[in-house]
Amino acid sequence: MSIERSDVSDWWRTEIIDMAPGIIRFRGHPIEDLIGSVSFPQMIWLMVRGDLPNAEEAALFECALVAAVDHGPQAPSIAASRMAVTCGLPLNSAMASAVNMLGDVHGGAGEQAVELYHMIDEAGGPSYAGEMIDRWQTERTPYVPGFGHRFHKPVDPRAPRLLSLVDEAQKKGVVSGRFAAIGRAIQTELNARKGKPVPMNIDGATAVIYAELGFAPPLARGLFCLSRSVGILAHAWEQMNQGGRNKGPTPPKYRWTYDGPDPI
Repeated sequence: MSIERSDVSDWWRTEIIDMAPGIIRFRGHPIEDLIGSVSFPQMIWLMVRGDLPNAEEAALFECALVAAVDHGPQAPSIAASRMAVTCGLPLNSAMASAVNMLGDVHGGAGEQAVELYHMIDEAGGPSYAGEMIDRWQTERTPYVPGFGHRFHKPVDPRAPRLLSLVDEAQKKGVVSGRFAAIGRAIQTELNARKGKPVPMNIDGATAVIYAELGFAPPLARGLFCLSRSVGILAHAWEQMNQGGRNKGPTPPKYRWTYDGPDPI
């Protein structure tokens, strides 16, 4: 039996926005009441979660967003934005090209880390970190998301600062602190297994905050995209002002390795 739609208003359904001539409401809040009253992090929270965070929740949320804005031109997404501009793309296209590089390997570890934290939490807490790491590596990937860094050893400077802010929020009763404990338990376990420090990285640290604040794992990746878009925009704009045409990932004098057949 087919379902007939009598009106185009049935085509899309949303609880996010109500809009008519002279009226714009986000989650029931008139836009004129939100402008000047809520911060951008609060607005993000309202749009994706449906309610407004209190000031302490918003402040902790903002810290996570600030911490992940950029990591330099060696980051594939940032490099992509700069290369896109040298190919003549406008800022919006450069940003889109860069954000599209934020996949499971580059940009997706935060989502995976939240998933792992929840696995450990549901298993019984920090004492199950080792067991759940083994399960993760067996069922998902050998890489433990949110830990280890190519450049920052033995410490990623962003992680201790973010965890200290979580600790402060816990003391105020803003968050439970249980995901911070899980993150630290993972690091202790990995340090023992490797016999050397395995730093919690930006993905692992922001995942602690997102898990503490109740964001679903997939949102951790979306929020990383929002955060990193700031750096992407800044680098694209800088490159646009510096000039340069058709820049690839390396200067022209450096050649790639050719492994194909020799000329016949």
